Amino acid sequence: MPDTRSPQAIRARIRNGEHGGNTSGLAPGFVQCNLVILPQAHAHDFLRFCQANPRPCPLIAMNPSPGDPSLPRLGAIDIRRDVPRYRVFEDGRAGDDRADIQSLWRDDLVVFALGCSFSFEEALLSDGLDVRNISEGVNVPMYRTDIPCTPAGPFTGNMVVSMRPFLAADAIRAIQICTRFPSVHGAPVHLGDPSAIGIGDLARPDFGNQVSLRDGEMPVFWACGVTPQVALENARLPFAITHSPGCMLVTDLRNSQLAIL
Repeated sequence: MPDTRSPQAIRARIRNGEHGGNTSGLAPGFVQCNLVILPQAHAHDFLRFCQANPRPCPLIAMNPSPGDPSLPRLGAIDIRRDVPRYRVFEDGRAGDDRADIQSLWRDDLVVFALGCSFSFEEALLSDGLDVRNISEGVNVPMYRTDIPCTPAGPFTGNMVVSMRPFLAADAIRAIQICTRFPSVHGAPVHLGDPSAIGIGDLARPDFGNQVSLRDGEMPVFWACGVTPQVALENARLPFAITHSPGCMLVTDLRNSQLAIL
């Protein structure tokens, strides 16, 4: 029987409209990617933004040429249909989410697939750590911060972070594990007091869902691939597309291929 947990099977369900939500915990062992799609006229500046900010924007792959909806390095992918939910930006404002973008596709669009923290969650789980958003069955909480990104062209803004709570000893272990995965955000950027990075209320994430913070636990924050969405807001491009937060591109690339041993 075919493996229903494989990346190919999951993308088939997404393409058929059978899965339209959060992808955390799906396709264990395989890389998931954040997504930015924008016109070729702005692609060079966005590439420079990624290169200048590799923690929140680790570049995994690009389409072979403008207008090509494939990502050969990542599998047999049609980027117009293989993400559960897309977010369309017009003049820097996010509009309604969409299940596919076939009707919006243009021959000048450049695709950027960026590393996602969902990839290192598997390594944390394998080490026996509780990844709270998975154990509670919700999307990971994500917050805007006051940590500035290095600007490039019209792209500027502050970092968005994702948060997972751990006891102190487990937080140290999580740092050790995630340091091996720089292509999917790497080690945390902060732990402890959220106000130190400009977060006012952990109970009110800017994206995703709240998770429980238990006695003795501290919040641990990773750079997040929603950061480009803030940069797109500030750039005020006439047109751009991203994934909806938490709804990632599931690829055929194995997490082990990105690990530093």
